Amino acid sequence: MDHPFFESIEKIPFLGPDTDEPLAFRWYDAERQVLGRPMAEVLRFAVCYWHTFCWPGDDVFGDATFARPWMVSDGEPMDMARRKLGVAFELFEKLGVPFFCFHDRDIAPAGDSFAQTCDRLDTILDEAQAHMERSGIRLLWGTANLFGHPRFAAGAATNPDPEVFAYAAAQVKHCLEATHRLGGANYVLWGGREGYDTLLNTDLRREADQLGRFMQLVVEHKHAIGFGGTILIEPKPHEPTKHQYDRDVAAVFAFLQKYGLDKEIKLNIEVNHATLAGHSFQHEIAYAIANDIFGSVDANRGDPQNGWDTDQFPNSVEEMTLAVYEIMKNGGIGNGGFNFDAKLRRQSIDPVDLFHAHIGGMDTIARALLCAEALIDDNPLGRHVDARYAGWNESLGARILSREESLDTLYQRVRAENLDPTPVSGRQELLENEVARRLYRR
Repeated sequence: MDHPFFESIEKIPFLGPDTDEPLAFRWYDAERQVLGRPMAEVLRFAVCYWHTFCWPGDDVFGDATFARPWMVSDGEPMDMARRKLGVAFELFEKLGVPFFCFHDRDIAPAGDSFAQTCDRLDTILDEAQAHMERSGIRLLWGTANLFGHPRFAAGAATNPDPEVFAYAAAQVKHCLEATHRLGGANYVLWGGREGYDTLLNTDLRREADQLGRFMQLVVEHKHAIGFGGTILIEPKPHEPTKHQYDRDVAAVFAFLQKYGLDKEIKLNIEVNHATLAGHSFQHEIAYAIANDIFGSVDANRGDPQNGWDTDQFPNSVEEMTLAVYEIMKNGGIGNGGFNFDAKLRRQSIDPVDLFHAHIGGMDTIARALLCAEALIDDNPLGRHVDARYAGWNESLGARILSREESLDTLYQRVRAENLDPTPVSGRQELLENEVARRLYRR
């Protein structure tokens, strides 16, 4: 940029856990070897474009609180988009993150027609591509905003009007091709309003079939254009709709199987969405991994006193450790990454607060990674789990799983041998202590 927005801030250094410097990493050391690779490659951090550069700091009760020069109401839209793009890459480079993510409407403004809207996005992408080539920063994923415009009030793919479905399909086609053009590692389908407010006016079977066909169309086009990235769905239980069809990992897995998509689409799992669905983040990660549909992570947190999507930056090493442990013991994050789908609080109005927020989030996940590495290396949990299920590798368990036993043969065995199995301790408290010991190890 000719005139840096964050002019007083230098590139954020790693200074270690003992530093008192607020604009420094204590735990995120990009080059440190963790589980055989540099930490930056293991975590694959990304900054989200929407909350970070597009949200003005308003809420349902109050006006915008962030004074950003690219948000002025009388500014020429494309000039504002270019200024926002320059500021974005200034932040990415000074934080040292390798990736970013965007919605199509975040990065370029809508025009007076669909064609003009597409042209505006293509124009900004030329400039984004130049920034990417200069900086080496890559695109983790792109996605289309199919929820903001009033046309999507009743959903996009699940809308009762097929013309809205067609418009959404056209928008996704263009955004998927834009993601492919920028070398995106993934493409996310986030159904912000794919659900219902009331069953009084809703045909559940019809809407599910519409959504299934929409996803099939996206997968078909992915192969048609040769996009080598992963298609991801992001589960969310509710808000703004009463009920989302992609409520949680289990619901999405069932949906993918029904429409023959379970080998084509994986999941982008958000912490705050997991907790809103009544699950832990660890559970959602573990369930996705167990069913081979884990793809990527939106890193944030909710507030337990608020039953809505507060999108705060992560600060719980314990919560993150258990999820990162699940990911890393099963081979790592692969093509995905940790995207900070999080926003400042409305009172955090200074530009430097964007750095404090991301530094804290990156340090939280980096420290969680080190704790997960210790759990993997020492293996207290793995050893206990292996021992707990060892019987399934022996004769009776193996015969049951290989279908050599029936209900009748099991009945005869229990009766003849007078089986009377006794319970064995699950050692939950011991294992919680094993995790805690590593949380607070330097």
